[in-house]
Formats: sequence, C-alpha cells, structure tokens
Amino acid sequence: MGKQAAGRGWRSAAAAAWVLVAVACSATVHWHLRRETMDRAEERLVSMCEERARMLQEQFGVTVNHVHALAILISTFHFEKFPSAIDQGTFAKYTARTSFERPLLNGVAYAQRIFHHEREMFESQQGWIMNTMKREAAPPQDEYAPVIFSQDTVSYLARIDMMSGEEDRENILRARATGKAVLTNPFRLLGSDHLGVVLTFAVYRPGLAADASVEQRVEATAGYLGGAFDVESLVENLLSKLAGNQDIVVNVYDVTNASEPMVMYGPQSPGGKVPLLHVSTLDFGDPFRRHEMRCRYKQKPPLPWSAITNPLGTFVIWMLVGYIICAAWSRYDKVSEDCRKMEELKTQAEAADVAKSQFLATVSHEIRTPMNGVLGMLDMLLGTDLTMTQKDFAQTAQMCGRALITLINDVLDRAKIEAGKLELEAVPFDLRSLMDDVISLFSSKSREKCIELAVFVCDDVPKVVIGDPWRYRQILTNLVGNAVKFTERGHVFVRVCLSDNSKLEANKVLNGTMNGKDGKVETISNGAFNTLSGFQAADERNSWEYFKLLLSDKESLMDELECEKSNQNGSDCVTLMISIEDTGVGIPLHAQDRVFTPFMQADSSTSRNYGGTGIGLSISKCLAELMGGQISFTSRPFVGSTFTFSAVLKRSCKDTSIDPKRSLSEALPTVFKGMKAILVDGRPTFSGQKGATGSREKISMLFIESDIWRPETDTQLLNHLHELKSNCQVHELPKLILLVTSEEDKDRYGSTFDIVMCKPIRASTIASCLQQLLKVKMPERKENQNRPSFLRSLLIGKNILIVDDNKVNLRVAAAALKKYGAKVHCVESGKDAICLLQHPHCFDACFMDVQMPEMDGFEATRQIRQMEMKANEEMKNTLTSVEYSTFVEFHLPVLAMTADVIQATYEECIKSGMDGYVSKPFDEEQLYQAVSKLVVGTTESAV
Repeated sequence: MGKQAAGRGWRSAAAAAWVLVAVACSATVHWHLRRETMDRAEERLVSMCEERARMLQEQFGVTVNHVHALAILISTFHFEKFPSAIDQGTFAKYTARTSFERPLLNGVAYAQRIFHHEREMFESQQGWIMNTMKREAAPPQDEYAPVIFSQDTVSYLARIDMMSGEEDRENILRARATGKAVLTNPFRLLGSDHLGVVLTFAVYRPGLAADASVEQRVEATAGYLGGAFDVESLVENLLSKLAGNQDIVVNVYDVTNASEPMVMYGPQSPGGKVPLLHVSTLDFGDPFRRHEMRCRYKQKPPLPWSAITNPLGTFVIWMLVGYIICAAWSRYDKVSEDCRKMEELKTQAEAADVAKSQFLATVSHEIRTPMNGVLGMLDMLLGTDLTMTQKDFAQTAQMCGRALITLINDVLDRAKIEAGKLELEAVPFDLRSLMDDVISLFSSKSREKCIELAVFVCDDVPKVVIGDPWRYRQILTNLVGNAVKFTERGHVFVRVCLSDNSKLEANKVLNGTMNGKDGKVETISNGAFNTLSGFQAADERNSWEYFKLLLSDKESLMDELECEKSNQNGSDCVTLMISIEDTGVGIPLHAQDRVFTPFMQADSSTSRNYGGTGIGLSISKCLAELMGGQISFTSRPFVGSTFTFSAVLKRSCKDTSIDPKRSLSEALPTVFKGMKAILVDGRPTFSGQKGATGSREKISMLFIESDIWRPETDTQLLNHLHELKSNCQVHELPKLILLVTSEEDKDRYGSTFDIVMCKPIRASTIASCLQQLLKVKMPERKENQNRPSFLRSLLIGKNILIVDDNKVNLRVAAAALKKYGAKVHCVESGKDAICLLQHPHCFDACFMDVQMPEMDGFEATRQIRQMEMKANEEMKNTLTSVEYSTFVEFHLPVLAMTADVIQATYEECIKSGMDGYVSKPFDEEQLYQAVSKLVVGTTESAV
C-alpha cells in the first residue's frame, strides 16, 4: 500500500510537473508567436504603404507625362507652324477628347509668355485686354502670362494673367527655371470641394538642349501649361483598386513646412502614440515641395490563434507523423504492386509489338502472294497480242495493283519507323541521274495537265554522293507526286543546292541585293508573276530574280562560303537543301498543323478528288529526319505550296560504283562543248531574242519557248535569218528548237522548226535530240550497260530451281526467269528441293519461298547449307595439297522469294544462310540487283 501510494504520489507530482512544464512551454510559445505576429504586421504595413506610395507616384507621373506631351504638342504646332495650327476651338476640342488620359485634372489651360513691349500688339491681335485674378485690367509689369487656350471646364481662366497671382507667379518662375512640373500648396478645388494642387509646366520653344542652363531655359520659355490636380480623387481611386484598404488608414501630407504639415488626404491622426506607423516619402517631381504618405492600422493587430493552438498542435503533429509513416508504408506496398503490374503491361506490350510485326508480316505475305500472281500474269498478258481496249484494261488493272503494293509498302515503312528498325544504306549514287529519273516518272502526267515541270541542280552540288538513294528517291517521289497531283495550272519546280548556299542566297534576297529588289515575287509588264510559269507562288523568294542569282552570282557566293569551308577541312559531309514548289490548290490554313500526321489529309474531299491515303508526307518527314535533316513547307490556299527538306550526305571522291548507264556526263558527249546556243524566253532573266539576231558569233542552236512564239508576228525572225544567209553573213542557219509543254504542240509547229522538244527536258533527251539534229556520233555503250540485255547475258543457259507452294507464283517466277534465257525447274515444297539439291547437282541458283507447309524456306536453306558443309568436308579429305589450294567450296546462291519485307524477316533470311531476298512481286530492277550480286558474284558497281 505504501509503495502504491508512493507511486501514485510520484505520478501525480510528475503529472503536475508536466503540467507546469507544458504551461511554461505554452507561455513561451505564446509570447514568441505574438512577437512574430507583430513583426509580420509591421512588415505587411510597410509593404502596403510602400506599394501605395509607389503606385500613387506612378499615376501622378503618368498624368504629368500626358501634360508634358501636351506641352510638346503646343510647342510643335503653335510655335513651329506659321500661322499657328492651334486655336482656342482646336485646343478645347483636343483636350476634351483626350481628357480620359488626365482623369485627375479638372482641366488644362495654356498661358503665353508676353513681355511688356509686346502687350499692346498681343491685345490688339487677340481683341481683348488681359485681366488679373480679380477680373481687373492687368497693371504694367515686365512680363505677363495671359491664358489664350483653355479647356471648356476651366474656360473662366481665359484672358487672366497668371502672373498676377503671387503663388502662381512663383510657380511659373520655378517651372521655367527647372523644366519640371511644380505644385502649389493644397487648396479646395471649385466644384468638387476636394483638396488639390495646381500643376504648372513650362512650354519651351523647339531646339532647347536637354542640358540647357537656367538662363537658357528662361530665355527659351514660350508659355506655361497648367492644370488643377485632384489629389483626393487620385488617392481614393488608387486605394479602391488595392486589397487591404479596410485594415489600414492612409494620410497624405504636404511637409514642405515640416513644423506645420498640411493634410492633403485622409482623416486627422489621433493624438498620442500610434503603436504601428510607417511613413513613405512621395516624390511628385517638384524639387521645392515635399510630400509624405503615413499609414497605420485602424485597429490593433489581434492575438494570433496559433499562440493557443500550437501547444495542442504538437500532439496532433506527432499523430500526423505516425499517420504519415503508416501511409508511407502503405504507399510503398502500392508502388511495389504498381511496378509489378507495369512489368506485366510491358511484357504484354512487347508481346503486342511482336504480334503486330507478325500480323504485318502475315498480312503483307497474304496480300503480296496473290498480287504477285496478279501482276505477273498481267505482265505476261501485256506481252501478248491484245486489242487497244484489252491492253487498256490490262494496264489499268496493273496500275491499280501497283498502287496497292505501294500502299502496303508505305504502311510497312511506317511500321518500321515506329519500331526504330528502319536502316539507311550508304552507297554512292549520281544525284543528278536520280533527279532525272524522278522527273521522268511524272513527265507524262505533267504533259497531260500542260504544266511546267523542271529541275535545277546548283553547280556546286557534288555529282556523286554517298547515302541511301532509294529513300532519297522515296521522299522526292512523294513530294513531286503530290505537287503534280494537286497542280492543275502553272508549274512544279524542283531546286537542289547546298544548305549554306541556300542561306546566303536567301539573305541576299531578303537584304535587297538582287538588282535592288526586295526578294518578293513581282509582276512583269503583262501582269503575270515573275516565276517559272508566270503564276504566283507561295514562297516569294523563289522568283526569277532568285533563280538569276543562282546562275550569275556563283563566284561571290563561293567567296562568302570559302571562310566557312576553311573551318570544315577534313569533313566529308554535305547538307543538301531541296525545295519543291508548285502553283496548285495549296493547303487550307486549318489543315496545315496536321500535314505530317499519318493518314490525315486536308479535308474529306481530298481523297475523293485526288486519291491517296495521307501517309506519304508522314513517311517523308521521318526519312528526312533519319537522314539528319528536316522538312518544312510554306503554303497559301489557292496559290500553291513549297515543301523544303534537307538531307546530310557524304561526298564521294570516286564514281566508279555508279552505273555507267546513269551517268549524265556520258549522255552529253564532248563534241557538244563549245557550241553556242541561245534561249529565247519571255522571262526577264532570259530575254535573248535580240542577241540571237545581232551576234556575230556562230550560233549552233536557237531554243525558243512556245509560250512566246507567235507564228503570225515572229516570222520576221525567220526571214531575218534567211536574209543573213543569202547575204553571206552566215554560212549556216542555226537549228531552231521549240520547247513545248504538251504533245499536241508537236504536230502544230513541226513544219516550222527543225525539232520540237516536249518538256520536262532530261539530259538524255537533249543528247538524243542534238545527236539527231546535228548528226553527232554518240559513243557506243557496252552491251552490259543495257539492263535487260545484260540480265539475259547473266541468266542465259543457267539452271535455276524455284521452290514455292503456290502454283501461280511458280508460273510467274518461271516466266520471268525464262524471259531472260534461264532454264527453270519448279518444285512445290522444301523437301522436294532438298532431294534435288543432293550433291552433286546441276543448279546454279535457287529462288526459295519463305512460308511453305511442312518445311519452310528457312529450314530448307539450313539443311542445304548443312549438306554443303558435309560435301565440302568430304572433298577436302580426298584432295591432295595441290588440289586443296585450288579447291572452291560448294555454295549454291539461295534467294528468298518473300512477300514479307519487314526487317525481322530479312534478318532471319541472313541468319538461316540465305544470300539475299527479292520481295513479291519482283520486277526487273530487283532481279537485276539480285542476279548481278549472286550469280556472277559481283555488285552492280562492277558492271
């Protein structure tokens, strides 16, 4: 009992001690928080007072600035103009309309400075006599300041000499001496009964220096501008816009006389000591007067609740800490569970990606396999004797099938890009030949539409570059195809130049260095635009002046680039800038943001009117970025579009890897060099008709644009040429060549000209026409430069084994190979192929389908390679050392014939031992590539 009583007593003492400690801690926290509250209240008071003082000064300054601007206006239009451009009516109307800029001024008035000797003339001119403030005639004095202009609200000041009042005179003298606005003592304004001050501003004659002395300012003074300033309204308007006005009391004082401060705004301060008070200095711009803003709380700051709640809050905080620990543990468990689910979703996403790839492979195979038969049979059908109607039907079906294959290829390309599995090749190719090929694809379409289709490649662009020609061609085909498709009149112009040159030329255009032009597309005398076809273009920089700069200013451009190139020594990269300009329908403004979105078109009618799926631009953008460049466009509805993309390629020092057939230099023999040709065109850049008739040099060819040829008026040119020949001034007339846009013009002008060439003009076309016209012998090509004949020389007599479970594909592949002289043997399964390829066999190559029942092409190829390894080992064991050194291992070239062209399938082909693959349906180009590499063991570059 005694111990229990002692324990209870100890616990009671401990509880009492705990209570005392808690009370002491609470009291300490209370006084600490109270002190902090008072400090924060003082800081808040200082902040609010300083903010109000600053805003008051700013608003006052804004009004003063408007008065200053009015003073400059009077100085400019009253003293500089003779006669004056300002009168009382003008001044009253202007100040009334601009009174919203001076909401705190009751009105403004202008008093002109008049000397005593000028008074009589001034009063005679004005037609009235100057009065004093008391409406009496102004007594004689050295100078006067009569009000000549006044706002209607202060019209009672008219004719009053402001120098007659003592305080006004003092303000005027201070204002003109300092050049600043000066203020009077506070007084009650008429009408509002508010406290206010008079603002006086000196008006100087023009030409006064900013650092003028007092004497110079006084001498240059022309008059005085004044206004009544409503201080109470200003402060009241300011406080109404700010928060916290109900908490503090604001007073504004004029403390010029510190012993007797004058209240300008606010109630009188209570007597006694104010616990919290802050004084902010106000600067209204008058150096002779001082003003202050005094702020205080209306009530004493209340006791903070935190002084009561914080002791209890300690316990709550500990509870919250425990709750936070518990919640953190629960959150940890939840995050762990989420991570596990994310791993599962990742696995599912990877599986879905694999499933998508398999789906694309399956769909591609299932569509390509029958399309291989369709296109192959159509190709065979077109090789037979057909009527024109039957041939048209077959060609239409073939075109639709190829369009479907193109769509499948685009979808697969997009899938490759999204999966990050699209790899670019790095092979040398002739850039100009590639551009020539792309343009030839759309030449017939451009002729049907009678639109100009032209390509210009700058001279400084390398002839041979290293990159991926197929993807480069794909971008160009998409962009040029779109341009031709959406253009019904005008032109499509493709320009290729170096990126650095393009920037320099663009800067010259924009800086107006092109013969004084500003780089915009201007019209010529007949109202047409100064572009390729005369139609307006979307990008105003691609004018004929711009094109002329490219042709005539290359030396200066190269000088400007020389400095930059010196910093890039050893760099073999070159950045090309390619622009495709058209004068088509343009892209609507609302659709320009989604131009590069896959499967999106401008509107619902685009696909119906022009066709397409809307995926080409998306793929082009991705390919351009993979090439290290970018793609952009400029488009104006109903004017046209200009797409520009860049690509980073490598320079190639050697062009031996380029097919000689594709070299433009061979298409233009050297015998053409030195011949003089003149182009007659209506464009200002190429106006050369006068030079054609007056030049003494021998002219070999005269190219004339059909747009400016008028048979009824231009026959004088032909007559003049014949007259020159008859007078023995020329021995031989130049060949006349007409450049036309459509095939119909050939028959129309064929009798007048030596030859009519239809645009777009390719280099090979020019070479062929000039050979025929000038009877120049072209260098003979080697037979292997003609792909069909060369392909035949590779395949003739070769034994080819074709393995495919589809009988239609067997027939198509066999017919394609037999066309070039190969001996073809067909089997329908992989097992049959293995049986035929048991060593020794007589086959030179094998075309193997990938997806077949029982045994697919991958497994069949693996077994073929195993049989070859076994046969090679057996042969090596039976050979002597001399025979072993000359022994060539058995290796049958195996090419996969697959409709699945995704990257994973290609990798599986190489992994299983195949030497390459051709995609279904395959054409002559693919067959040439495959056979030239595998059958004769060489690449196309070795041809």
